[in-house]
Amino acid sequence: MIKHISHIGIAVKNLDEAIAIYEKLGLQLEGIEEVPSQMVKVAFFPCGETRLELLMPTSPESPIAKFIENRGEGIQHIALAVDNVTEELNKAHENGFRLIDTQPRPGAHNSEIAFLHPKSTLGVLIELCQEKED
Repeated sequence: MIKHISHIGIAVKNLDEAIAIYEKLGLQLEGIEEVPSQMVKVAFFPCGETRLELLMPTSPESPIAKFIENRGEGIQHIALAVDNVTEELNKAHENGFRLIDTQPRPGAHNSEIAFLHPKSTLGVLIELCQEKED
């Protein structure tokens, strides 16, 4: 079951500069984390029930580096918090969605994530995100 929008992913070239911009908006940095499996360094800003996730590539081979090269900095994905990412991924497949991931993979904050291809979601990259239990 989809619970809420977990976060909005924003691709950035320079994490320090991007953090300064969002802090000037009045948001408070929650933390910075490197996610080796995604080849990114991320910074999270809580904004109500949702977070803004700034993503800076740590390798020119990362999907974020390629996104920035092709489209520039900006919104890269919307993450939906789900109870069970494996079940939701299977449902999406059964309902004809094109999958980027056929199995969940590790994400930031010890979450399990999987992506739906934007060609099947009206051009929006959707991340299914099972957040860690408190």
